[in-house]
Amino acid sequence: MMISIPPKALGFLAAVALVLSACASATPYAPTDGRFGYSEQQIEQDRYRVTFRGNLSTPRESVENYLLYRAAELTVQQGYDYFLMTEQDTEADITYRSRPIFHAGYAHGSRGFPYYAYGFSWVHDDTTMEQRRYEAIAYIVMRQGEKPADDPVAYDAREVMENLGPLVENSLPE
Repeated sequence: MMISIPPKALGFLAAVALVLSACASATPYAPTDGRFGYSEQQIEQDRYRVTFRGNLSTPRESVENYLLYRAAELTVQQGYDYFLMTEQDTEADITYRSRPIFHAGYAHGSRGFPYYAYGFSWVHDDTTMEQRRYEAIAYIVMRQGEKPADDPVAYDAREVMENLGPLVENSLPE
């Protein structure tokens, strides 16, 4: 017995597959595209706000690593040696999405239109999923010279880049 799927249902399923495939990969380490990626804003000569925003597939740990890496990279680019992270926060944007799930089943004598003629009925369920998108924000102050050994908010920029570099390189699109 062959199952026939209406053209409208095929179009809907194709559109859903396209949307899901676009969101399937995590945000790579890259400048913002207007929605996801890193950005920074200079506040004073040696003070910046650095942000990294990930998509639904980017884990919190990756977002925080990319933020630290960008702060270190920016520090080196500006001619400094270390930075102080004066404030840092990671926010989760939580949304709930309901999506329909359709089940096709043989139901002889079904009254559903127009499938009753074929002996099939379509059962519609909704499933609700929690989705989390993370954004990490830090305020940094850049300094030259050797990082103070006893300051827990001071980061050696080159050491951060060396240690987090492999994680960042693995996120870059091929």
